[in-house]
Formats: sequence, structure tokens, C-alpha cells
Amino acid sequence: MALRNLMTRKSLTGAATAFRQQLRGLQTFTLPDLPYDYGALEPAISGEIMQLHHQKHHQAYVTNYNKALEQLDDAINKGDVSTAVKLQAAIKFNGGGHVNHSIFWKNLAPVLEGGGELPRSSLGWAIDTNFGSLDALIHKMSAEGAALQGSGWVWLGLDSELKHLVVETTPNQDPLVTKGTNLIPLLGIDVWEHAYYLQYKNVRPDYLKNIWKVMNWKYASEVYENECPSPFGSGRT
Repeated sequence: MALRNLMTRKSLTGAATAFRQQLRGLQTFTLPDLPYDYGALEPAISGEIMQLHHQKHHQAYVTNYNKALEQLDDAINKGDVSTAVKLQAAIKFNGGGHVNHSIFWKNLAPVLEGGGELPRSSLGWAIDTNFGSLDALIHKMSAEGAALQGSGWVWLGLDSELKHLVVETTPNQDPLVTKGTNLIPLLGIDVWEHAYYLQYKNVRPDYLKNIWKVMNWKYASEVYENECPSPFGSGRT
């Protein structure tokens, strides 16, 4: 019995040491640059909103995520299980905020750089197959985003196992993966008030109507093609 307890303690110590080394091996997360100027999405999204959203809100998620990881490492070093458990909420929230926003910036593009152009690839065919039409998908995502209580996200995702498109919502900063490990985000729309309030006030449906004018379907198509390559090429007429 004593030998078994000793082995268990050694196993736990070894696991904790490996996890600490893993944490220390992680790079410090940084705020990614936007692939366009803050004002490039106007009039759909104002430059003031984009600057505040990127520099203030996204930066806060990055800062607090790094801080929580450092605190977790310290708690593990001290064997403070209670603190380590409490930190999971901060890691999920701020890590999710960083992941979601990093996708969101790529989901948008200025009109002159293809923003709003319809998907012309196998993703377009998949949308027609799964939702009936692009208009039907847009209506569904806009409606579900408008109806989401509080703060969160509405997603177009790919079930990588079933090769099926889905629309899902997630609360707060939960990533799409919290709805299913097989789900890959193609498009995500931030419906937190900070994403639109300065321009659209409390009329979230107007924001959801106009954001499609700068949606980067090329990015979504590339992600989809990586998971579901078409045997007939990527063209669509």
C-alpha cells in the first residue's frame, strides 16, 4: 500500500513537472495585427469601433490570458490546487476571447479587397446543399445572432467528421469547439455590444445586416477547402 501511494505521488509529481515545462515552453501571446486599416471597413463598421475593438478589447483578452497562464504556473509550482482550479474560468474566457477575435479579423475584408463577394467555390455548393441558399444562411445567422441573449458569437462551422455545415451560437467568449470537438469555425460574428454599439446603438439587427457587406468569404472558402478539398477544383459558375 505504501509503495502504491509512493508511486502515485511520484506519478502526480512527474505529471505536474511535465505540465509546468509545457507552460513555460509556450510563447507569450501577442495581439495580432489587422490585415487592413481601422477605417477600411467603413461604412459597414466604423474605424473608431475597429480601433477600440482591436486595441482595447482584444488587447485586454491577450494581456489577461498571459497573466492567467503565469498565475497557473505559479499555482502549480506551489501545489495550490484550489487556485489552479479557480484560474480555469479566466483562462477559458480570455483565451477564448483571443482565439475568437483572431478569427474574426480574418473573417472581414474591405470591399476593395473582396469583402462581401459571394463564395465562388465548393463552399458555395455546400451552403446551397445545407441551407438551401446563401440568403437563407445569412438570414439564419443574422436571426440567431440577433436573438442571442446577452453577449456572445454566432458561427458558421464545419463538422469535420460529418462534412456538414452548421450554424451555432456560443455565449460570452466561448470558442466554437465548446459546442463540439469536431467543429471548425469558418465564420464568426461578434455580437458583444462593444462590436457595434458606438455606431448602431442597441440595434443589433442593423449591425448584423451590414456586416455581410464586408464578409471575407475567400477566407472561409480556404478553410473549408483545406478540410473538404473538391475533386473538381475550386471554381464555381
